[in-house]
Amino acid sequence: MENISGLKIENHNKSKRLKLITILKPAIDTLVKKFSSIDLLDLEYKPFLRFYLAEECNKTFGGKIRSLFENILTDRNQGAFVIGPETLSNGSILDDKFLVKLSTAFTHLVGTPNFDAMTGKYYARFEVKHVDSSDSYLRKAYKPLDLHTDGTYVKEKTDWLLMTKIKEKNVEGGESVLLHLDDWEDGSKFFNDPVGKEDFTWGSPKSKNVEYKVTHPVFFKDKSGNYVISYIDQFPEPKNMEQGLFLHRLSNSLENSKNKIIFKLPVGYSIFSNNYFLLHGRQPFVEHKELQRELMRQRGVFYN
Repeated sequence: MENISGLKIENHNKSKRLKLITILKPAIDTLVKKFSSIDLLDLEYKPFLRFYLAEECNKTFGGKIRSLFENILTDRNQGAFVIGPETLSNGSILDDKFLVKLSTAFTHLVGTPNFDAMTGKYYARFEVKHVDSSDSYLRKAYKPLDLHTDGTYVKEKTDWLLMTKIKEKNVEGGESVLLHLDDWEDGSKFFNDPVGKEDFTWGSPKSKNVEYKVTHPVFFKDKSGNYVISYIDQFPEPKNMEQGLFLHRLSNSLENSKNKIIFKLPVGYSIFSNNYFLLHGRQPFVEHKELQRELMRQRGVFYN
């Protein structure tokens, strides 16, 4: 992989499939300056500004970061990377507004985000806290967020997913989890099970603000003939014993995989992954009454 000025690119210490991209401080300073004139409200109301941020980001890295992202995300042997700023000299963390802008630039280099009905924007920001009354595992701090893909319950395609850690306090545990479909020990057994190719009904809890339901199989093939997956444990509505027991076996197999990539994501960093051959999740937190984590999510489709 070629060197790109302003970036340090290496294999993540938890997996050779996962790239770690560090944005060096001079490049961060440049991006902060370039993005300073853009207000978040304008970014939400004027979609073309999102593409402007992406172009300015690409220019900052000699016009090469766009192809870097595209190559990693579409490469079946990779499919994901972690990216974030070099530790700042004064130990401070970049503010949340800049992180939203930076993440927006990242996603618009490769595609367009889907409308996120949960928040009514092209992105969602949400917190995980000690006390929770939501209707989804997403905010349940002391339950594992089991391996899944996004977009299972919407009509739009969901090619990719970006998650940015905006801030956290009093956090122990809550590590990020990824599993590449080709590293899953039981993959071929489930790919070849005819139940996995049947249409399942997928709904969603009220907090998602999606009134309709969709139908699709758990497994299908991409243009290259490789198996891909669209699955989450909470949202399928099995119509018979065979589907219900298939999902139970599937969930147990995924969670028991020895090849899960488990790592702590630093504040200010993002995970950018292909949504069709990489599953993602989160380990439970250690209980703390003042626990707080805020994340930002974007998910969408590739340009091509």
